[in-house]
Amino acid sequence: MIRVAITDDHSIVRRGLRQIVADSAHLEVVIEAESYAALSRSLAHIACDVLVLDVSMPDKNGLETLKLIRAHHPRLQVLMLSMYPEDQYAVRAIRAGAAGYLTKDSAPEKLVEALTVVASGKRYITPAVGAMLADSLGEDASLPRHALLSDREFQT
Repeated sequence: MIRVAITDDHSIVRRGLRQIVADSAHLEVVIEAESYAALSRSLAHIACDVLVLDVSMPDKNGLETLKLIRAHHPRLQVLMLSMYPEDQYAVRAIRAGAAGYLTKDSAPEKLVEALTVVASGKRYITPAVGAMLADSLGEDASLPRHALLSDREFQT
């Protein structure tokens, strides 16, 4: 059984994610949190295999949370789930240590597939994100200027 933590600031989204996970026989939600603070408290007492993490949250954004999770729970696999298109955050999230990136407009089956892949220790990369990662390997003048910004510069 793959133990899943869900962190999203919208309760209706968490409920939908919980239902998708419940429909899969090999997945189980063990943590549901609305913020980094709530997630951190839960992770101190409950073990899980995969964290589904929203990019946009109230106390710490998903990228800040991701970095803290990587530092304090290095074995926990993180799947970023966001309303933002892949070209805005996916490469940045993968470079920060996410095991995968999925947009909220993806099919429920894709979420189950992504959770299964990242729980096995592999990365879940869509073809579009794979192409962006390949393009980002070298300093390419054709890349948009915002793709070269640091996390803080991008946030500003």
